[in-house]
Amino acid sequence: MEFLKSAIDLFLHLDEYLQTIITTYGAWTYGILFVVIFVETGLVVMPFLPGDSLLFAAGTFAALGSLNVWFIVGMMSVAAVVGDAVNYMIGHYLGERAYNIKWIKREHLDKTHAFFEKHGGKAIFLARFVPIVRTFAPFVAGIGRMSYGYFATYNVVGGISWVFIFTLLGYFFGNIPFVRNNFELVIIVIILVSVLPMVFEWIKQRREAAHAAVKSAETAE
Repeated sequence: MEFLKSAIDLFLHLDEYLQTIITTYGAWTYGILFVVIFVETGLVVMPFLPGDSLLFAAGTFAALGSLNVWFIVGMMSVAAVVGDAVNYMIGHYLGERAYNIKWIKREHLDKTHAFFEKHGGKAIFLARFVPIVRTFAPFVAGIGRMSYGYFATYNVVGGISWVFIFTLLGYFFGNIPFVRNNFELVIIVIILVSVLPMVFEWIKQRREAAHAAVKSAETAE
């Protein structure tokens, strides 16, 4: 419970934490941000780390002159792409053995697998914008032995697009007075919007399953 409280506090007060990091570590902040983005995308056990909101907050501070926006876009893009590549390699190495690892939730793997079944290779791109799925997508792609060349194309395009969009959203909109005064609310909205694709997909699957059940019942009659 204490860990959950700390995680929620980190998400909701990301601007305060980032301000402290910038003040304390200066240029090393880029390295810290790099590590967080790399770990969130590269290690399947860390899907709870802030991704979208961290990029937005970093863009906000870049607009204030505390960080260089193009350094952020460049370095975080590398972190995102390399992170996914490492995650893919881990999944490829483990193969089906990954389903026997206790600290990896099978339900997350199954949901991500269903996401792949529905969207094919473009799931790697779409997954960038869905928390949790973003972390598990390259791992499952590796388990499923997706061609690395095929994976890499979507990985590079998706990683750069994700970083570019959320960083520049923070850069151009993060310092609007309403946003600055309601930063916690904005972070919550960002998280909710990021989850929407997964929610819509779940609703769609439920409807399709219900429709299939009705058809099956009619056929049986």
